[in-house]
Amino acid sequence: MPELPEVETTCRGISPHVSHQKVIKVTVRQPKLRWPVPIELQQLEGQTIKRVYRRAKYCLLESPAGTVIIHLGMSGNLRICDRDIEPEKHDHVDIQFDNGKILRLQDPRRFGCVLWTQKLSQHPLIRDLGPEPLSEVFTAPFLYKKSRSRKVNIKTFIMNAKVVVGVGNIYASESLFMSGINPKTLAGKISLKRYEKLVFAIKTVLSLAIDQGGTTLKDFVNASGQPGYFQQKLSVYGRADQPCLTCKQPIRQITQAQRSTYYCSTCQK
Repeated sequence: MPELPEVETTCRGISPHVSHQKVIKVTVRQPKLRWPVPIELQQLEGQTIKRVYRRAKYCLLESPAGTVIIHLGMSGNLRICDRDIEPEKHDHVDIQFDNGKILRLQDPRRFGCVLWTQKLSQHPLIRDLGPEPLSEVFTAPFLYKKSRSRKVNIKTFIMNAKVVVGVGNIYASESLFMSGINPKTLAGKISLKRYEKLVFAIKTVLSLAIDQGGTTLKDFVNASGQPGYFQQKLSVYGRADQPCLTCKQPIRQITQAQRSTYYCSTCQK
């Protein structure tokens, strides 16, 4: 599933082609995605896209009449096509612009969504989300306060979108390694000083991934539209039984909340 850096790169990749462009046609070939594509999406026709941006793992297209909410699910992608490019089997939704370009959603497994709302802040997918991890709101005191009396492990805690959005499985494991915190530690037992290290690590890991994603922006035009998981050098994720890059002890793998967790029991306490 695309994580925050992949979605951020997607938004940046399509934005130059659709921002400030007028929508002339919306085509829905397959309305049965994760949730049905609403008929109200047709209200986008005739509207000009004011901006394209990301909230959590959602790509948002804002217009004067409302906002399109797009989630890529497990296998979806967005790309920019010329209007004479014929759709393929899994190309489910097209948004055509007056500049001759089409924003096309491809989703083989149909776990993604394309929704429409006139009140974004009140939409069920948006209203309860925590702060963005790269925002000024996301600080060590904020996370420390949120964690008091919490008896959930720290990895599950920072992956909770109501606490902070966009810290997916890969980036949670990497951030905990960078900050030296064992993923099994209870969130409520971590000190403010250690949360300062964790917040710094989360911001650093995500920023590096986004920066590396900038090289894939060309892929959104007449191509796959898939930035993929960035090939940054991962310190622990996916490296079970391999030597830790710091202490050379084997990286351990456990399961937490039905997700694989990777860590070094020597470097992370």
